[in-house]
Amino acid sequence: MPNEWITQQGERVSLQGEWTLRHYAALKRTLQQQDSLSADAVTLPGFEGLDTAGAALIVELLGVEKTKQVGEWATDLPSAQQALLVRIAEAMDAPLDSSPKSPNRPTDTLATVGQQMVALWSQQRQLLGFIGLVLATFTSLVFRPRRWRITATVAHIQQSGFNAVPIVALLTFMVGAVVAFLGATVLQDFGATVYTIDLVAFSFLREFGVLLAAILLAGRTASAFTAQLGAMKSNEEIDALKTQGLDPIELLVLPRVIALLISLPLLTFVGMLSGLAGGAMVAALSLDISISQFLITLQKDVSVTHFLVGLSKAPVFAFVIAVIGCLEGFKVSGSAQSVGSHTTSSVVQSIFMVILLDALAALFFMEMGW
Repeated sequence: MPNEWITQQGERVSLQGEWTLRHYAALKRTLQQQDSLSADAVTLPGFEGLDTAGAALIVELLGVEKTKQVGEWATDLPSAQQALLVRIAEAMDAPLDSSPKSPNRPTDTLATVGQQMVALWSQQRQLLGFIGLVLATFTSLVFRPRRWRITATVAHIQQSGFNAVPIVALLTFMVGAVVAFLGATVLQDFGATVYTIDLVAFSFLREFGVLLAAILLAGRTASAFTAQLGAMKSNEEIDALKTQGLDPIELLVLPRVIALLISLPLLTFVGMLSGLAGGAMVAALSLDISISQFLITLQKDVSVTHFLVGLSKAPVFAFVIAVIGCLEGFKVSGSAQSVGSHTTSSVVQSIFMVILLDALAALFFMEMGW
């Protein structure tokens, strides 16, 4: 029976040599040839090399229980090799399939709600901290014109503002037409179709103009900011800026925030005009209200206060959208999946915050009588 790995001395059989992955196939064949090999006759004087593959073969030969007690009967075996054999025996003794827990739906639901609330609280804390960081950086640069990033700001104004004019104008025009159709349908039963003009004017000057423009920018621009900064984060470009002593907030965030603060009020104005144009078209084609009558009624019944109320919300929405888009970009880890998930998160958060702030602003202006 003597060979490189198994040596017989009387009734005792010694396992020795290198029991490693490199010799696994040969060791497996040797053990298969030794059908009469008894586990009780095996001694372990020590191995020249032992890894998990060789240890698994020894456990199969000796059995799990005998291997777990290797320290009691193989005292000449080095302690490191004893520990490896015991660990492999414990792993091979563990059941492969764990019994599934019985579902407890109320508990699982409460746990999920709790996890979501903790995640939301952490997210809002990060957002508040990032807003403070952006405001602090802006305050430190506002009186230092030489450090203003004019070129980058103008480029982002073109991308987020000028390029978005067609889609904002088209969407608000169609929504204005739909609002006029619905208003005329309801008011016609009361013989008050002329008040469709007031309905369209109030809705677009106070709410729809700024809200639709902000939602479009949340889906179009916030996602672009997140994807751009996320790609830079994945390529370690932001880390490279930090190693050069440059501030990513100053270089990457402030130009985007300022660009959106300029773009959204202008897009809101475009949205208001387009919505009124859509309502005027429906009034002229379906309600026999001429364009001149539409404009005269608009000037007589609608105060400029409504226009200012709607326009005052645009900078707040713009700041929130830009900050959320940039923050989610900085939170990207290093994979394409992370870029996609944070881009989706930035759009959802931006739209949610825009609608929430719009509702709070509506309550505030109502209480103030504006």
